[in-house]
Amino acid sequence: MLYQTLMEQITNQYVKILKDNLIGIYLHGSAAFGCENPSSDLDFLVVTRDEPSQQQKEAMIQTLLEYNHAAPEKGFEMSAVLLHDCQCFPYPTPYQLHYSKMYLESCQRDLTAYCETMNGVDYDLAAHFTVIKQVGIVLYGTPVEKVFGEVPWHCYLDSIQRDALDAVQELGQNPTYAILNLCRVWAACREKKVLSKAQGADWAMCRLPAEYLPMIKTVKQAYLTGKQPQICKTDLQKLAGFFLQQIHVENQCTK
Repeated sequence: MLYQTLMEQITNQYVKILKDNLIGIYLHGSAAFGCENPSSDLDFLVVTRDEPSQQQKEAMIQTLLEYNHAAPEKGFEMSAVLLHDCQCFPYPTPYQLHYSKMYLESCQRDLTAYCETMNGVDYDLAAHFTVIKQVGIVLYGTPVEKVFGEVPWHCYLDSIQRDALDAVQELGQNPTYAILNLCRVWAACREKKVLSKAQGADWAMCRLPAEYLPMIKTVKQAYLTGKQPQICKTDLQKLAGFFLQQIHVENQCTK
């Protein structure tokens, strides 16, 4: 795994910060699937028995800020959740703390205020829990099967579709993320598969009309190299439109 030493360092710090309240730390995302690349982010969940204190929250985020220089280009994505919400899954799912690179400046500006207000519910956690149950890596603590209960399939599907549709709205800014998300949503709708972005591209290649194959190969290569795909906006919109139509058809069939 890329960045294994870095995650070990962060895990060791979190163990010291959270002490007996820590249930476990679980890696998910592309790193757990084994298809990360230098431009991927590092996605992990921190599970605690009780809500961390304000001091602990600040220390958790401060740790990520201190290690930011060693992180991949997209940085870290961390959510802290309660054991109860992992075992008795609610949707959308509550979180006690969240961090990603988009909040870097907010944390640097006023860490105390950030940690006081960064909590709520997150639809994405249904997807994160599902991936952890399938391929998650235990960085520390209790085994996955003793922490994470059942996530209903319709919750997972709704979670990844929300994410994909949001990404399509920004197709021009991040076409790779949008197109590969649509690939894995199509696979989930059609065959109930839980796939990474790269796996989603491979699955789609076996089912796409020939006219779209060069584009999806270009997008996957861009993902693996961390570069933008050289595809014109019109063609990207056409490819995204094809995926959206297929997803719509599959959704109609399941009603």
